[in-house]
Amino acid sequence: MATCDSSSDDSLYPIAVLIDELKNEDVQLRLNSIKKLSTISLALGVERTRSELIPFLTDTIYDEDEVLLALAEQLGQFTSLVGGPEYVYCLLPPLESLATVEETVVRDKAVESLRLISSQHSPADLEARFVPLVTRLSSGDWFTSRTSACGLFSVCYTRVNSSVKADLRTHFRTLCQDDTPMVRRAAASKLGEFAKVVELEYLKTDLIPMFVSLAQDEQDSVRLLAVEACVSIASLLQQEDVEQLVMPTLRQCTSDTSWRVRYMVADKFTDLQNAVGTEITKAELVGALQSLLKDSEAEVRAAAANKVKDFCQALDPAYREPLIMSSILPYVKELVSDPNQHVKAALASVIMGLSPILGKHNTIEHLLPLFLSQLKDDCPEVRLNIISNLDCVNEVIGIQQLSQSLLPAIVELAEDSKWRVRLAIIEYMPLLAGQLGVEFFDEKLNALCMAWLVDHVYAIREAATLNLKKLVEKFGSEWAQSTVIPKVLAMSNDQNYLHRMTCLFSINVLAQVCGTEITAHLMLPTVITMASDSVPNVRFNVAKTLQKIGPVLDPSCIQSQVKPVLEKLNSDEDVDVKYFASEAMAVIAGI
Repeated sequence: MATCDSSSDDSLYPIAVLIDELKNEDVQLRLNSIKKLSTISLALGVERTRSELIPFLTDTIYDEDEVLLALAEQLGQFTSLVGGPEYVYCLLPPLESLATVEETVVRDKAVESLRLISSQHSPADLEARFVPLVTRLSSGDWFTSRTSACGLFSVCYTRVNSSVKADLRTHFRTLCQDDTPMVRRAAASKLGEFAKVVELEYLKTDLIPMFVSLAQDEQDSVRLLAVEACVSIASLLQQEDVEQLVMPTLRQCTSDTSWRVRYMVADKFTDLQNAVGTEITKAELVGALQSLLKDSEAEVRAAAANKVKDFCQALDPAYREPLIMSSILPYVKELVSDPNQHVKAALASVIMGLSPILGKHNTIEHLLPLFLSQLKDDCPEVRLNIISNLDCVNEVIGIQQLSQSLLPAIVELAEDSKWRVRLAIIEYMPLLAGQLGVEFFDEKLNALCMAWLVDHVYAIREAATLNLKKLVEKFGSEWAQSTVIPKVLAMSNDQNYLHRMTCLFSINVLAQVCGTEITAHLMLPTVITMASDSVPNVRFNVAKTLQKIGPVLDPSCIQSQVKPVLEKLNSDEDVDVKYFASEAMAVIAGI
């Protein structure tokens, strides 16, 4: 077919090329041809796409997974190429085949495309063509087709008549009771979205029993997915129905023998709280949170700790503070000294958020000792999570109290022997500076920031220069002129050439925020002096600095001061110095 002579119909040629490429031994060629399907379809026109291309594709579904994945994705966007919604049903046969293959990602993509085109079916086509496909998949011999079917119920349920709806509910119930755990798992994962489209009376009579059955499944991988469905179902029911129909199962999940199920309850805890309402939260969920915070598995405790702040924030203000103080804070205090660092880090990321909820007195009396303890923790992540959330405590207790209690611990971290800890503190320094104010910063932390510029680790020196730029952005160029620049310029005379280079790196970033006048009068003379440095690395960095600060300087300054220096460096004996000098001259010539 691909070698037909020129007297043959030219319109056959695209499909011939496609068939040839699809049968090619090279996977990449087959993949490319699938990705060009829309182009070939346009060349063929809608009728021949329906009568030739789609049947051909349906018959050739036996390829490599990546080719099938591309095909499943392409078919989801094919509606207009087969003639619009009126003919969209033509895409069902190849997608049905793809939804039964062994590879999960291909099946998932086929289901995604089927969900996409379901909305383009008319109600009549949906009942006559799409629902039978769902039925065939849900009663297929292989578990692969039955798992795919689970994702298709919710998209067609609302647009079919009541007898078809009843059939769909029956099929879904059968899938929930399937012998294969993979199918029950797929049904459990889609139960929540199916619950949202089913009428309330059938939700209570049909779907809740399915939910209860899945939540008691022998496989924990099924039970944990039932917890997700629990959120959707609880949000659709009245309070008394939640208490009666959902809570017994949720209680059971909270104390499940499998830690993975308990983890899922902890992970979805605030979603559950929003779904069940304030009364049930007070009566049931506070106790559930306590048991999760004391769980024997660290993963469960960490997930529960992560939810503490959001859970407390969503409690009814009428009883929030006393309830937290009596029922939640004692458990939080225990977690501060948890043996597992992930639990402590999870808690540290949210504990500061309790300050605004509990107010100044409780923060000072109960929370500050916990913050201090966490700031001295062996685990760097715990300490950093506390520092990154200092602002919410500052708002509640004020800077004086904060500085007396927490600042010594921060200074200790800034001088930590592990350079990654120092690096993380540098990154938080602008945030701290903004919280503490300029006077306080100068008094307590400025010396630290300058000390980092001569750290023995390059990453620290580099971060310290960027830190200076952010500080100047916060405090202004006048502050820079009096506090930072003199100390930076003094480094140009340092014995260590690495420190002299740090001086240049600092000038590079400071020039961007200090403006023309300060750069030209204070920093440029030092850069020019350093052009005579004995170390080539310093000299070529002078050339790079002049190139960087050039745009900040005015043209007369460039002509009279910068160009002569670059010309001198351009005739340097060192090849690298010459290279960077000529590069800088080319850039400056264009300014």
